[in-house]
Amino acid sequence: MKKEFLEAGQIVNTHGLRGEVRILPWADSPGFLQSFEHLYIDGQSVKLLGSRVHKHSLIAQLEGVTDINAAIALKHKMVYIRRAEADLPPGHFFIQDILGAKVVDEAGMAFGKLQDILPRPAGDVYVIVREGGQEHLVPDVPAFILEKNPDEGFIRVRLIEGM
Repeated sequence: MKKEFLEAGQIVNTHGLRGEVRILPWADSPGFLQSFEHLYIDGQSVKLLGSRVHKHSLIAQLEGVTDINAAIALKHKMVYIRRAEADLPPGHFFIQDILGAKVVDEAGMAFGKLQDILPRPAGDVYVIVREGGQEHLVPDVPAFILEKNPDEGFIRVRLIEGM
């Protein structure tokens, strides 16, 4: 079941004296969070009044956060987005939607479950765990990952000897 609210990052620090916060996003880029009108913190909607990308984080001015003391109170809080407000391009999905998915081989036979996705400079690596606990690392390239179907809850893979 897909969650209505998704963890999108964490407030890691304040920025300046006027209440801005630094958000470390858990998306492809910090700019992804800029497209949202509202973020959610502690179950409450907070309007995003302004933001800018700074290195690998987002500097954000949130409604009601007008000084450094208010910003400090938000430090270490998780930031959520509402799934319905995300405008993903066709064919894209949230990683959270495939974690735990059943992994099947080319013939459709059960192989294991997707436990984690490791971001690496050359591309993501899928950590697939078999029933006995054995881990398999599979690069996210078309030669090995044949199909990703978050709606049906499975991933189809082609494995070679030694994987």
